[in-house]
Amino acid sequence: MWYLKLRMYMLMAVLFAIVYAVVSMISYHLGITNFYFYLVLSFVIMLVQYMLGPKIVEWSMGVHYIKEGEYPELYQAVRSLSTMAKIPMPKVGISDLAIPNAFAFGRSIRDGRICVTRGIMGLLSKEELRAVLGHEMSHIKNRDVLTMTILSVIPMILYRIAWQFLFYGNRRDRNQGSSTMLVGLAAFLFYFVTNLLVLYASRIREHFADKGSVDLGNNPALLASALYKLVYGSARMPKEELKTAEGMKAFFVNDPSRALNELKDLRELDLDRSGTISPQELDLLRNKNIKLNFGDKLLELFSTHPNMLKRIKRLSDWRYA
Repeated sequence: MWYLKLRMYMLMAVLFAIVYAVVSMISYHLGITNFYFYLVLSFVIMLVQYMLGPKIVEWSMGVHYIKEGEYPELYQAVRSLSTMAKIPMPKVGISDLAIPNAFAFGRSIRDGRICVTRGIMGLLSKEELRAVLGHEMSHIKNRDVLTMTILSVIPMILYRIAWQFLFYGNRRDRNQGSSTMLVGLAAFLFYFVTNLLVLYASRIREHFADKGSVDLGNNPALLASALYKLVYGSARMPKEELKTAEGMKAFFVNDPSRALNELKDLRELDLDRSGTISPQELDLLRNKNIKLNFGDKLLELFSTHPNMLKRIKRLSDWRYA
């Protein structure tokens, strides 16, 4: 687990170093300009997103919150996990989405919300659902919403800098047109790179949440089996249904839009065709060397979630950690 933390710390250092480099470059070549206005504006947008985000998620996902008597097993599982995680009890919600999945959001640990979709109800066993809820509980405990909000503002800032200097720079100062264009191009390049780094940070957070579920007492094989079922369930959904949640898939346990590509590899793990991944089948994966082809690596590079086969392979390693 230490190597994941090291990667995250290094990643955050690189991201903020890039921002510092861009600020220094603009200050050196152009002096103090409207850049600071766009910097402040970006942070204001981030703050508004942070404050209004939960309401936007609730509206987009069709969430309604439940009381203990409505879904007692679900409610008790969340309560038990929150006690083990030593964080306040999150709100528990049901989403009207048919896509089988779960997600967590909120402004802070004290404002945590854990929701499951209607599509997941009845698909997972009680133990598998608890493993998924443990994953979501870990997102709240690790303050992932705040972390990703802070990191996501960096590409936003760089995009606004690039837009300003590429499209308005020459009009503002004809004498420094070429220099302004170079600043804009550099900012756009940094925007592209930092966007990839933020996606990488998101994938690391998913690994942290998987490990967090295991630390909360869930068997890695149960989480692996749950992920397999979620992929299978998403692969069976109509494309029109998947499109309804396209903008929110970063919140999910897995990426539903990649389910068809992932299903073939995961089926090979289910040796007895039981529809689950047993501890014995997970042990077999632990001794295999996973190599992704170029297409899989490219898909992962632009995704908020790790490659599912690689992700389950890591779960097999944590089974004996």
